[in-house]
Amino acid sequence: MQEQDNSGGRGVAVVGAGYWGRNIVRNVAQLGRLSAIVDSSASVRERFERQHPDVLVTDDLDAVLADPSIGGVMVVVPAPGHFEVAQRVIAAGKQTYVEKPLALSAEQGRQLVAQAREKGVQLMVGHLLLYHPCVQFIRRTIDRDELGDVLYLHSQRVNLGKVRTDENAMWSLAPHDISVALYLLEETPVRVSAQGFCYLQKDSNIHDVVFLTLAFADGRAAHIHVSWLDPHKRRRFTVVGSQKMLTFDDMSASEKVRIYDKGVGVIDGQDYESYAELLTLRQGDVTIPHIPMREPLRTLCEDFLAAVDAGKTPLADGVGGAAVLEVLEAAQRSLNEGGAVVDVASAAGAAAS
Repeated sequence: MQEQDNSGGRGVAVVGAGYWGRNIVRNVAQLGRLSAIVDSSASVRERFERQHPDVLVTDDLDAVLADPSIGGVMVVVPAPGHFEVAQRVIAAGKQTYVEKPLALSAEQGRQLVAQAREKGVQLMVGHLLLYHPCVQFIRRTIDRDELGDVLYLHSQRVNLGKVRTDENAMWSLAPHDISVALYLLEETPVRVSAQGFCYLQKDSNIHDVVFLTLAFADGRAAHIHVSWLDPHKRRRFTVVGSQKMLTFDDMSASEKVRIYDKGVGVIDGQDYESYAELLTLRQGDVTIPHIPMREPLRTLCEDFLAAVDAGKTPLADGVGGAAVLEVLEAAQRSLNEGGAVVDVASAAGAAAS
């Protein structure tokens, strides 16, 4: 969709000001654009009425959607309500942000994308990690071919807790890493496979640990390990290129990104009996680039304000959000089938039929 002028207001409303929504409220308020807060909890409303006496605090979403001074709405309600609330916001012609996941099915995600396109508004998804300064640095590094050809990605997102009862570890944790993989490789996988194990909630068949592999059409791959049953808290991403390799450790207080001048080379012009004899390991320097840190959520909110002000297409747009849902649905089918390889396109077609 092309960028367009937005004739609506510049104010922003936040729908859902609970555990995560309050962080959205904080950033939008600090940016001077908070016009309304909508929440069903009386105690939440009372707290924000004290904190933001000049802001409309209400439980009436329809009144906010009817306000012409509000040009954008950020939906931060619990995931089961994302689809219904987003539909209402888009129908009102407001620029729309939806916290991840965009919806609870790929079909719902596609419906929201189509509705936003029809109404001429931008649809944004809360894939926060895309706005991390280190992820942006990795993307620039790949674009400059500093790693050579990217061969594969590997990520770990593990911790002891938070154990959920309404979704498995893959749906809870993997959207972050899937969104980054699709962003860095600039395409959607053609096949996925996922193996998971239930230890804490066997009767409910809720997987505590999942190993997910994404296979892309050009031979590249991404492997994602998620778990809420692990002694370590790790948020680690590895990019392996044909020339260099890169790691991103988000749990490191400093030196989050390291670039390794390492690889496997081929010695030319020698007689050999097997190809393996020609392979040689190359060990080079380790570079720790200086990357200025900035709160990713602040950058995300600024991106949404650009959509409100000028109809600018956000980095984390609805199309990308729907693509993540398609991967998750195919991966869930693989989980259900004991780790079978599942075609992403066929899984999306089966879910839609």
